[in-house]
Amino acid sequence: MTSARPDPIEGPLVVRTQTLELDAATALLDLLPAERPVSWLHHGEGLVGWGVAAEVRTRGADRFEAAQQWWTQTCERAVVRDQVQQPGSGLLCFGSFGFAEDSGDSVLVVPEVLIGRRGDQAWVTTVGRDAIVPPTLRPADPATAPADVVFTDGSRDGEAWMLVVAEAVSRIAAGDLEKVVLARDLVATASAPVDVRWPLSRLAADYPTCWTFHVDGLFGATPEMLVRRERGLVTSRVLAGTIRRTGDDTRDLALAATLARSSKDLEEHEYAVRSVADALDQHCSSMSVPEAPFVLHLPNVMHLATDVNGVVHDAEQVSSLQLAASLHPSAAVGGTPTPTALALITELEGMDRGRYAGPVGWMDADGDGEWGIALRSAEVSGAKVRLFAGCGIVADSDPEAELAESQAKFLPVRDSLT
Repeated sequence: MTSARPDPIEGPLVVRTQTLELDAATALLDLLPAERPVSWLHHGEGLVGWGVAAEVRTRGADRFEAAQQWWTQTCERAVVRDQVQQPGSGLLCFGSFGFAEDSGDSVLVVPEVLIGRRGDQAWVTTVGRDAIVPPTLRPADPATAPADVVFTDGSRDGEAWMLVVAEAVSRIAAGDLEKVVLARDLVATASAPVDVRWPLSRLAADYPTCWTFHVDGLFGATPEMLVRRERGLVTSRVLAGTIRRTGDDTRDLALAATLARSSKDLEEHEYAVRSVADALDQHCSSMSVPEAPFVLHLPNVMHLATDVNGVVHDAEQVSSLQLAASLHPSAAVGGTPTPTALALITELEGMDRGRYAGPVGWMDADGDGEWGIALRSAEVSGAKVRLFAGCGIVADSDPEAELAESQAKFLPVRDSLT
């Protein structure tokens, strides 16, 4: 299956970015109305927007290429007046992409209004087809909490999923592959349509070190930066190897030390780092890959983490979205070797991931941007929310331990709905 090429853009976009006086105590999410919201927040900074000035949907094996073609055409025809000249100002799109070529629609969307904050500077961008009228910014109507939320098993219950993990371990032991990432889902049903701004606010407050995102119904708080490209520099944060926190600081420090020495987790992490470094190497004139990971502490879990950095030599030809496409799917969300792992996921997982574990983020007209991996995430549709969690399976994986890890990974979104 391949994507239909985007239709030509109808008329140029007119874009205006200007500085904004914004009180430091004002949370960006407090300004976000319910009309087609988008968000990308980290430590209270980042971007929120709403409305749709332009949009494209692609699918199939060339979903990234079709989206990039549309964006290039859109930028070439746009009239942009940017008084701020900061990463995240000017003409921007937000995107979310299917994990697999048969995972349904991927989307790029240009909001009509976007508000950004970086350090002590804030700005507002307005986008339209004609003359731009600056919006009147005021606190939006507050979101209401989801009502009467009930959780049920998704494609498989825990017992059935553990059997799938055991089968994957046997395939690895037989030498078919080295690692495979298996995911499961959980369904939350409320008594009324869910206002996505409610879980977004909860996630941003509870997980400030993650990137809180929402694009076209997919939301979450991802700890993993697939790729950031900014003014010639590229960064990717690789996470693989996880242990659940207990809430006892002393005990958690001991668990962190155990994680850092775990041969199973270090093996899983090495596969993930290698896949990212190999993909970025062709685009970088120099790269820095640390020899050993560090332990990233989150409220619910701890991860082995490595930050891969490089200097891009082909920025004029390759955008941040194209870098993200070259990295997807990394071993952190697929496995090793990738083709064999993806085939096993199709055979064993028993569900459509949709846009879970695909690239999600934003990009500007120069191709700079930030693309995370859509982890700790869920898709909302009316009163129903589908949550996702995945675990890296290697030769030493234990099905019960992997089930417990998946339950820990459900917690951020699950707690945000209650």
